[in-house]
Amino acid sequence: MGQKPYLLIASRFNDLITKALLEGALETFQSHGLGSNDVKTLWVPGCFEMPALASKAAHSKKFAAIVCLGAVIRGDTPHFDFVAGETARGLQEVAVTTASPIIFGVLTTDTEDQALSRCGLKGGNKGADAARTAISMVDTFQQLEELT
Repeated sequence: MGQKPYLLIASRFNDLITKALLEGALETFQSHGLGSNDVKTLWVPGCFEMPALASKAAHSKKFAAIVCLGAVIRGDTPHFDFVAGETARGLQEVAVTTASPIIFGVLTTDTEDQALSRCGLKGGNKGADAARTAISMVDTFQQLEELT
């Protein structure tokens, strides 16, 4: 049996940024020899919905790693604090309780310009970084299995 596919969970909210993160992640996976059958993508309405889908996917044991991509940009209300904090907490909880590589590729920025600078539209692409992290974690998990 071949290696399990990677799962990308992408947020539709702030999709200009998320699509650029997704493109960076897909290009990175492709540069590491992974094709369309090796990487699956699912969309959620916003980042707050990511932990539930990541949990369901992780519990299925069908994916090598789960990469969550999105952008939460600070505004004039405390909405940012709730969404960013709870998304991070929820994804960390999924990672720990399922012992699965859950990668936090969610930008949490003060401004849209900062997000644009981190999604490849003006500078480096954190989606590509998240994909590299997923590949590294899958490799590390495999090393651990060989040790135990």
